[in-house]
Amino acid sequence: MLHVVGDEVFQPLFRAARRYAFHLEVKDSYAVADEAEALRRWEAGQSFEPEEQPASWKAWDDLVVETAGRGVALERMRVVTVPHSTYTRWLLSETANNVEAGEVVRWLPRHLAEAADVPGDDFWLFDDGTVAFTTFAETGEFMGLSITTDPGIVGLCVKARATLWPNGIDHARYADSEYAHAP
Repeated sequence: MLHVVGDEVFQPLFRAARRYAFHLEVKDSYAVADEAEALRRWEAGQSFEPEEQPASWKAWDDLVVETAGRGVALERMRVVTVPHSTYTRWLLSETANNVEAGEVVRWLPRHLAEAADVPGDDFWLFDDGTVAFTTFAETGEFMGLSITTDPGIVGLCVKARATLWPNGIDHARYADSEYAHAP
């Protein structure tokens, strides 16, 4: 059974994790409200200083540092289309901040993955036991989390992680690769 919930249950999922939290991102663009200004400035060639960042960004960094500090692996896999969308290019420019906070980020060009191996939805997988699907409106806005512990659904997500993660390219290598610089 899926339960659609808001952000208030997200932090407890990380705090309950003991081994890993794996995030799969499969969209090439999002319309997350607290990213809009940073993306707009990046497109205009303007800076977005750390003190201007939304409180949610600091809260995320704090959660990552806390979770990684307990020895929980924080894995983020981005399956992306090459050449990249504007949003993906912006993410690529910002990902070093995720890595610095404690995430291990890998990128996988969509054309290098078997289509059947890439789920259609983004999700967080916690310790092979809980999945939190990140749900988005057609226009890309974040709508909430759909959480399940159903063994069949969790098993599909565990399989996706086992299949995709080893094929991902570490962020630093990817940032210097031909994929990151494709026209």
